[in-house]
Amino acid sequence: MNLKIHDINIELHYSGAVFMKQMNTLIIADVHLGKIEHFRKHGSAIPPILSLKNYIELDRVINHFQPETLIFLGDLFHSTKNSDWQRFTKWVKLHHHLKFRLVIGNHDVISSREIENLGIETSTEVYLQDFKLTHHPEVTEDYFNICGHIHPGFHLKGSAKQSLKLACFYHKPQQLILPAFGAFTGKFIISPQENEHVYAIAEQNVLKIL
Repeated sequence: MNLKIHDINIELHYSGAVFMKQMNTLIIADVHLGKIEHFRKHGSAIPPILSLKNYIELDRVINHFQPETLIFLGDLFHSTKNSDWQRFTKWVKLHHHLKFRLVIGNHDVISSREIENLGIETSTEVYLQDFKLTHHPEVTEDYFNICGHIHPGFHLKGSAKQSLKLACFYHKPQQLILPAFGAFTGKFIISPQENEHVYAIAEQNVLKIL
């Protein structure tokens, strides 16, 4: 699915990522690395293979778009350091050709110094021409806001009582909220209003919900 906002081509990818073609920039929100290990440490029976899925999906979308810059819109690492931290640091080194930037989210509790020691630039917001990139949604008249945080999802209901909850991109007049990229993140079901659009992720497709 492709959008054009302020003369910039923006591709909505079924992984939950956004690619800004003219800027050769990939944007991803809410990966929540380390979350699975955090819950397993506290007794939850979650398959550890889900942790690897996050890295497989990251590699897949990077290989697809070949970006120059990758911007994480917060909640990159879910908790304090755990066993997934070493995996993450090795993964970053494997992608040394990329410029990494992190917009600090509420779950990014590891110090900015340690993140920046990996070669990842950190900030509370990023400006790209007419776009303001944040973790929490912000309303602004001067910039188009691209953000994450709420993990938007849409509840589809069929006439025969079928029900399906899908992750989605939530497009408002001055804002685009990205779905959570991580494999263990959950969804917040949205109720779009007039002049708002929903682009749902269905397997390897992004579909506009009418």
